[in-house]
Amino acid sequence: MTDPQDQTGHHVQELPVETPLGVPQEAGTVGRLVERLGFLFAAGIVIAALMLLMEVFLRYVLNRPTIWAHEASTFLCALAFLFGGLYCASRDSHIRVVLLYDLMPAPARRWLDVFISTASMVASGFFAWAAWLMVAKSVWAPSGEVRLERSGSAWNPAIPAWTKIFLFVVMIVMTVQFAVFAWNQLRRSGTHRTGDKS
Repeated sequence: MTDPQDQTGHHVQELPVETPLGVPQEAGTVGRLVERLGFLFAAGIVIAALMLLMEVFLRYVLNRPTIWAHEASTFLCALAFLFGGLYCASRDSHIRVVLLYDLMPAPARRWLDVFISTASMVASGFFAWAAWLMVAKSVWAPSGEVRLERSGSAWNPAIPAWTKIFLFVVMIVMTVQFAVFAWNQLRRSGTHRTGDKS
């Protein structure tokens, strides 16, 4: 099968079909769920900004600063930052170098997509394992009882432990997302290889 051509006879790059939400169809149900959750974490950024504005007013106008605003806003921003990586992966919009990729014919690019998604799945799995090691140390004491790691501040919340738990969950979902991409790209490559244009 040859690359599609425009009216001048030049080869054009095939773009992935996107769902109404803006995620590629190859992202599957996982990608659509991640897309919907993105609004929740975007709202967290707005809430964090409002917290800091409130803290500035309380501290410099009323001279009544809180002990929780800075840590709470940092926690919300950290969650949004961690989720952002998964969000970009699900939309297939993460940063990549395409100098050699764009020079390849469409069939080679399709197989390279499978390889990239598989390699990303393996890497995400390793990061999930590393995140689990951090979770184990921040959630359980050496004696075995649950003891969430705390910040050590005057407020002393368990934000370090919850951040590591969230990172672990994100890396698991990212591993699954890349597996879904690899599977759907493999099916697409196999279909094109057999001559089916659908």
